[in-house]
Amino acid sequence: MRDPVQTEAGLVRGVPGRDGGVTVFRGIPYAAPPVGALRWRPPRPAEPWPGVRAADRFGPVCPQAPGPETAALGLPMSEDCLYLNVWTATGTGTTPGTDATPVSNAAAVSDDATHDAPRPVLVWIYGGGFRVGTGADPRYDGENLARRGVVVVTFNYRLGALGFLATPGLGDESEDGASGNYGLLDCVAVLRWVRDNIARFGGDPGRVTIAGQSAGAGAVNFLAMSPLARGLFHRAVAQSHARYSRDPELRYLATSYRTLVDAERAGTRYAAERGAPTVEELRALPWQQLVEGDTSDVDTDVDTGGPAKPPLFRPVVDGRVLPAGYDETYAKGLQNDVWYLAGNNLDESGAVPESTFAGYRAAGSGASRPGAPPVHVTLDDFTAAARVKFGAMAEEFLRLYPAATDDEAARAHCAAVRDNARVSTWLWAADWTRHADRPVHTYFWTHASPREQNPPRASHSSEIDYVFGNLDPERAEWTDQDREIARLMTGYWANYVATGDPNGAGLPTWPAWSPDVPAVMEVGDAFGPMPLAAPSRLDFWKRFFPTQQAW
Repeated sequence: MRDPVQTEAGLVRGVPGRDGGVTVFRGIPYAAPPVGALRWRPPRPAEPWPGVRAADRFGPVCPQAPGPETAALGLPMSEDCLYLNVWTATGTGTTPGTDATPVSNAAAVSDDATHDAPRPVLVWIYGGGFRVGTGADPRYDGENLARRGVVVVTFNYRLGALGFLATPGLGDESEDGASGNYGLLDCVAVLRWVRDNIARFGGDPGRVTIAGQSAGAGAVNFLAMSPLARGLFHRAVAQSHARYSRDPELRYLATSYRTLVDAERAGTRYAAERGAPTVEELRALPWQQLVEGDTSDVDTDVDTGGPAKPPLFRPVVDGRVLPAGYDETYAKGLQNDVWYLAGNNLDESGAVPESTFAGYRAAGSGASRPGAPPVHVTLDDFTAAARVKFGAMAEEFLRLYPAATDDEAARAHCAAVRDNARVSTWLWAADWTRHADRPVHTYFWTHASPREQNPPRASHSSEIDYVFGNLDPERAEWTDQDREIARLMTGYWANYVATGDPNGAGLPTWPAWSPDVPAVMEVGDAFGPMPLAAPSRLDFWKRFFPTQQAW
């Protein structure tokens, strides 16, 4: 039996991890249940509990459209879902970045028994388009990172309409006249909980890293711009879609946002469609009616330069949680000056492996869900899309990415998508560092994961298993190469969480971003700097982006 740990709301007792050297605390309330009158309100402090709470099971999943991955967890779905989870070594642990050898079987970390040096903290924010996801996903299991000396926190935040609905009525009842960012306010509440409680779990509140993938990366970006999160974290990791403010792709990917005017207009339509035009009537609706259509609702009002559209519900530039968008924030230096690591994957944003071209042709191109990019695998689609997106620069684009057949067009499309991502993130870093002093590291993930079947690919989210070191044999047939890549990736991330620098003993050198070096760190199939794009193509993207609206 592990010793209980004191939190501000009460005592919690964790359970042993798989090897006994790590203690896991599941289902700790970090806020009051956002139900009844608290629906669409900022999170309130958790109610204290008597005695010792058994932190041995995950809390319910936040309301969302049901899917196979969440169903497989066997967890209930409820608005009472604001819970977090902690993985922490029970003994001295290992030095971040070293091989994952078991920690000692010493006594559990408790309120009065943390004689070891405080350990760096990783707060993980799940992706899912701000529509689906849970901190209980086994891909985010923190045991392997905890064995490397990192305290890992995962949590649930409100999703879809429950997390991001904005209406004039909700704005009228708030102190600052804003609405729509309840999911982001949940993230801020978690960071405050970490500040006030994590030391008792062996964590260092002065070394907190927020990290996330896809919509989780979007949340990281927004927290890095939010004055409400200032001082609550010190490093940031955005896995996929940190983009230059003038990249049209930013308008629909998971790092997109809405203006308050647009969000309230869409929220008013949404409420009317459900026959609940007032806040009181909306709060009276069962949550099941509020998640209907969440997987297909798109924001049709955004011009993305193509068929892709963002999810309807996503963060809002409301003047309080998010005072301004990317371009204005970076131009004025309003962001939180933190260490930053960001990157993209080979097979995402519409790029796909060659072996899938025929399948995509059979299915037809286009974006099939909110936030999904189009995949152009025929010559006609590729050419037509180029003329829409690039306008007066389309002929130059088609000369730089030439194609005369369907297969050549599909390869050119994928090459352009990958160049776009690398160049865009490089330019984002230039904007970020204009008024920020701490270094930025960027990456491009290239390894095809066997977990991504038919065929294996370096797809959106495929790096997560390697970052957490969770190569579950039940999910894929992992090779020795996969295990070595996981060792390196986990080492980089553990080092970064500890110091703000991914480099360390036994790891290939990862240079920091530099305005003088148009390169990015490849991670996956190889580890080392790679060029952003061929010089002529790089020049094209650097000239094209300034012609686009700043976001």
